[in-house]
Formats: sequence, C-alpha cells, structure tokens
Amino acid sequence: MYQFTEDCLIGIPKIDEEHRKLFGLINEAADLLSVTPLAPANVQKILSELNSYVATHFAHEEAYMAEINDPELPQQQREHKAFSKRISEFRSQEITMENSNALLNEIMSFLVRWLYRHILSSDMMIGKLTPKEDPFAFTNIYRTGIEQIDQEHEHLFEIVRETNDLIHNNLLHDKYDEIIHLINELKEYTRFHFSDEEAYMESINYPGLDAQKRAHTAFVDRIMEIDIDTLDEIDDHQQEYLEELITFLAGWLTNHILKMDKAIGC
Repeated sequence: MYQFTEDCLIGIPKIDEEHRKLFGLINEAADLLSVTPLAPANVQKILSELNSYVATHFAHEEAYMAEINDPELPQQQREHKAFSKRISEFRSQEITMENSNALLNEIMSFLVRWLYRHILSSDMMIGKLTPKEDPFAFTNIYRTGIEQIDQEHEHLFEIVRETNDLIHNNLLHDKYDEIIHLINELKEYTRFHFSDEEAYMESINYPGLDAQKRAHTAFVDRIMEIDIDTLDEIDDHQQEYLEELITFLAGWLTNHILKMDKAIGC
C-alpha cells in the first residue's frame, strides 16, 4: 500500500485532499495486481477514472496558482500536460487478457514515481516562491547546527548564486558554456550532498530518513531532466527558461532546508 505520508502535505487543504484521493486511486489499482488473469475492462476503468480525476485536480491546482500569481505555474502546466499525454498513450494501447497484468504493472510504476516526484519537487513549491531581499544568501536561518551539512548547503547556495549571476550578465558573450558547467556541477554536488546527508541521518537513526530520501530522489529526478544542451532549440526563450530554472532551484533548496533539514539538528 502506498502511504500518503506527512512529508507529502503541501499545506493547502484542498490540494492535499485531492492528492490523498490520488493515492487512493493508485492503491485501488495496486489491489488488482494480484488478480490473474486481469480483465482488460478493469485496466481501462482505472485509466478512465484516473484520467477524469487528474484533469479535475490539475484544473483546481492551476486555478489556485493563477489566483496567487505563482511563478511556477508555467512549469506546472508543462508537467501536467506531459502526465496527461502519457495517460492517453496508455489508454490508446490495445489491452488483452495476455498483456493486462504487465500493462497495469507498467502503469503503476509510472504513476507512483511521477506522483511522489511531482508532489515533492513541484507541488511542494506552490505559494513558496515569494520575493526575498536576497534569495541566494545563506543566512543563519538555514543553519542546522550540523557543521558538515551547513557547509555543503552553503556551497549549494554559492553555485546557484554564481549561475544566477551568469544568467543576468548581459555583457558576457558565449556565457552558456559556463552556465552548462555550473548546472552540471550543481547536479553532481547535489547528489554528493544528499548522500552525505542521508549517511549522517542513518548514523543517528533519524526517524525522518525515509521522507528525506523521497524528497531527495524527487529533486534529483527533476534536476537530471535539465538539458541545457537544448538551449539552441529554444533560442527565443533561453533567458526566460534559465530564470525559471534558477527560481525553482533557489526556492526548492530554501524550502527543503527550512521544512525538513533543520529538523535533523533539533
């Protein structure tokens, strides 16, 4: 059974309740995995219910974000559209008695991975990206009291700041090679930091380790999808894309530290 745990709560009651309902739909589907052979009509029913409910949920979520002028709305809309497209692809496949169990397994794998990732790396940021005097300053409010973790967090802030400075340096020509280098450094250092952080939590038997791992995996999945090499293909929107990216990176990092990492040092 897939648990809708406390770390999945984003603090917006209507959206949290709809997420809880989505977990319920996934668990209904999971119960059918033990049925062999599985009737194709059952798989179609699951896909139909999921498609209908998700459309309603996405509409509610996007309306709320539009209402509060959330800068993450375009990114959310892209992710929602990609999810709906994948569900449509599943629905268009021929489902038979021979392939129904295998197809449901594939659907479940996609749903669980996508939902955890989307909630923990995207929905968690709804309403959080508010303007700050200096969003790239590593101040005392972010300190956990654990020296190694604080030093690594500070370095992450430094990479994000340096990337932001490059993005907004209009006097520097051919800056994109340097931006690519910094984004790749951020990817590698983030994985290194998460590994260190999880090892520390394991060493002290920290009860929130599983929740931290889920959040880390969701964020790593998100940043691994960043493909700066495609900037040439979006030439007219390079600056906008990069600014959205840096806003997300800084916002997620500060939110994660304040909401989850500071609790490690308590």
